[in-house]
Amino acid sequence: MEPGPHHHQNAGSTAAEWARRDTAAVWHGFTQMSVYADSTPVIVERGEGNYLYDTDGRRYLDAISSLWVTTLGHADPDLNQAARRQLERISHSTLLGNGNTAAITLAEALREAVPVTEPHFLFASDGAAAVEQALKICFQFWHNRGVGGRTAYLALGRAYHGDSVGSLSVGDGGFGTDLFDPLRFPVVRTAGYDDPDWVPKAVAALDEHGHRLAAAVIEPLVQGAAGMLVTEPAQVAVFAEAVQARGIPLICDEVATGFGRTGALFASELCGIRPDVMCLGKGITGGYLPLSATVAASGIYEAFLGEDLGPRTFYHGHSYSGNALACAVATRHLELVFERGLVDRAAAAGERLGAALAPVEALPAVKEIRRRGLMTGVELDPPPGAARWGRKVCAAAVRSGVLLRPLGDVVVVMPPLSITDQEIDTIAATLVSAIEETAAE
Repeated sequence: MEPGPHHHQNAGSTAAEWARRDTAAVWHGFTQMSVYADSTPVIVERGEGNYLYDTDGRRYLDAISSLWVTTLGHADPDLNQAARRQLERISHSTLLGNGNTAAITLAEALREAVPVTEPHFLFASDGAAAVEQALKICFQFWHNRGVGGRTAYLALGRAYHGDSVGSLSVGDGGFGTDLFDPLRFPVVRTAGYDDPDWVPKAVAALDEHGHRLAAAVIEPLVQGAAGMLVTEPAQVAVFAEAVQARGIPLICDEVATGFGRTGALFASELCGIRPDVMCLGKGITGGYLPLSATVAASGIYEAFLGEDLGPRTFYHGHSYSGNALACAVATRHLELVFERGLVDRAAAAGERLGAALAPVEALPAVKEIRRRGLMTGVELDPPPGAARWGRKVCAAAVRSGVLLRPLGDVVVVMPPLSITDQEIDTIAATLVSAIEETAAE
């Protein structure tokens, strides 16, 4: 069948018509599709700078960085140029047994940037896959060294590491994922950042279970999907030291915290720690293309070296691992972060955001605000019987032209690193009115 005109992006369609077409063909994650079209979704047609434009031409400030991935804004001319240049060469070739220049160049650039000793990079396409790779690497690491019984992982309460079965297992449920408990492997679960004693409790668990741990997994400084739970760098440092002093590999999941979000390039740097394995994703390409990486320190990587096709080989890979187009954009993105001084700018923008949100925190309907750099959670305090306040506040903000998304009754604010002071003030003012409107109902 020849595709008719209705199969093409048709600028003549209204947002409602696009939503109807969307519902008829697309299945959205974390979304109840039976009511999708009724909840007036934003159907994005294009982006420019820190703004998204829908099919009716309405403009929205992207205050969640398109779910925490965008760093320099949309349609950045320099990133566009890097993508075009690579497109003229090659978009993809396999990394299984062969190489490509774009992936090598990115790995060399990241080597200079990550707080990991003599790192090697195993590429994938999303954060959950990077975590999955990290879990398997640490499991096989012990096997390759001839050590048995190291089959458990220590992970924190309220943790979130992705939605594949392994990443779900080290995560702590929530979001309706309890259904999948029979598929999840058991872990040594210790307290999350909402517990002021999380470090001594974790150390006690290390003392009790250390002999059987393949690795300990942590989101350094901020547990993002838990509602932006934050801890202090010194506490993360004490935890990391306790893990590594016992010879246990430390996995730092920096999928959300990486690439400037916390006010440093990586949260591990703020904590003064050097993970044995690190997971990168989200902002690695500036939000342009799906790419992630599992970073292994030399002490881990070298345990996998041995005879060809032998038992030390890591038998794991992805079709699009080291995708050349994504890697080329990621390399240029890393250069631009330094060229534009975006890490310092993001740190300053985070302070500005904290100050701008003071009137929000003063509202009776707000329980507290948690922030580290640009990673911010505004926890609402709905009265008994009030439902879906987070959803309602974000809907009101979207009607006012600011795109937000809740985690339950926590409204997440995570603008791009390129956010301006004026745009920060717009976000804060919009939140005040959206929360007041919701509370008045």
